[in-house]
Amino acid sequence: MFYLSMFTQYIGQYMKTRLEYRGDMVVELLSDLLFQITNLVFILVVFGHTQFLGGWTRDEIIFIYGFFLVPYAIFGAFFNIWDFNDRYIIKGEMDRILTRPIHSLFQVILERMELESLFGAVTGILIMTYASIQLGLSFQWYDILLFMVFVISGALIYAGIFVSLASIGFWSDSPTSFMPMMYNIGNYGRYPVDIYNSVIRFVLTWILPFAFVGVYPAAFFLEKEEWYVYSFLTPVMGICFLVISVVLWNAGVKRYRGAGN
Repeated sequence: MFYLSMFTQYIGQYMKTRLEYRGDMVVELLSDLLFQITNLVFILVVFGHTQFLGGWTRDEIIFIYGFFLVPYAIFGAFFNIWDFNDRYIIKGEMDRILTRPIHSLFQVILERMELESLFGAVTGILIMTYASIQLGLSFQWYDILLFMVFVISGALIYAGIFVSLASIGFWSDSPTSFMPMMYNIGNYGRYPVDIYNSVIRFVLTWILPFAFVGVYPAAFFLEKEEWYVYSFLTPVMGICFLVISVVLWNAGVKRYRGAGN
C-alpha cells in the first residue's frame, strides 16, 4: 500500500506539472503521432511493390505494428531511463535517491515518468482495429484478458532489457552508446521475425527478445497456429527478464560508491 500510495502521489504531481505547460505536451503528442504515422507509411510503401512479405499480408503486418505500439507506449511512459548513466551516475543524482526509504529503481521510474507516451497505446489500438476489420478477425471474451497479459509482458521485456543496460552504469561511470543502439534494435520487433535470417531471428527471440513484444503475441490474434507456443511464452519471458534486471540493479547498487572522489 505504501508503494501504491507513492505511485499515485507521483502521478498527481506529474500531471500538475505537465498541465502547467499544455503547449509543450501537445507538441510532444503530435510529434510522437507523426513518428508513428511515418512508420506506418513505410509499411504501406513497401506493400505498394509486393503483395506479401515473408508470407505475411499488408494488413497482418499493420496489425503487428499496432500491437507493438501498445506495450511500447507503456514502457515509454514508465521506464524512460535512457539517460540514467549520465543523470544519476555521472551527475551524482543516485546519491540523493539512496538516502530515501524506498527502493531505488522504483524512485527512478517514478521520477522519469512520461505519461503522455501512453497516447501511443491509443494509436496502436486504433491501428489494430483498422487491420482487424480489414482481415475480418473475430475475437472471444477471453481475448481481452490475453491481450492485457501479452501487453504487460511485452512492456516488462522492454523494461527488463533497458533496466539491465542502465545497471551497467554502476560498473562503468563513462557514457556508453548501448541505449540508442538498443532502441534501434528494438524496432525490429515490429515486423515478423521470419523475414530476417536465422541469426537475427535467434537474437530477437532468445537474446534480445523484442519479437515477444510484437510479432509473437500478435500472431495469436492473427490465428497463426505455428506461433502459438511463442505467444504463450511471452509472459514467461517478461517475468524472467524483469527478474534478471532487478537482480542486476540490486547488485549494482551494492557496488555503487557515490559520485564524489
